[in-house]
Amino acid sequence: MTAPAFERSPAPRGPVVRGLSAGGFTIDGETYQAALLTPEGARAWQDAPPLAELVPAHVETVLALDPQPEFLILGTGARQAFPPRAFVRALEERGIGVEAMDSRAAARTWGILRAEERWIVAALFSL
Repeated sequence: MTAPAFERSPAPRGPVVRGLSAGGFTIDGETYQAALLTPEGARAWQDAPPLAELVPAHVETVLALDPQPEFLILGTGARQAFPPRAFVRALEERGIGVEAMDSRAAARTWGILRAEERWIVAALFSL
């Protein structure tokens, strides 16, 4: 009996994080110190504040996606940390969840969930 062949899933639409080091994120051949991701593209997060000062305006460009994203993956740097409660509450009031994790885990999670074609966004702080 022949074993069934595995079919390869199509590549997810949108940016792919290929690497992460102290030098930044490698996303589709570009390097970013901090990055904002949507299913439609990646951009440098030039005004990334200290995590403790994060407010919705800092990530508004990815939250303005249409349709609205399911949730924001927040890569908090080398270690998992939590954003201000007011930030999380403001996004939840808009119907957008927040999942905070270290940036390595966030980059992996981005790839997994985009492969499932989940409509998500990410804000990734550098290591």
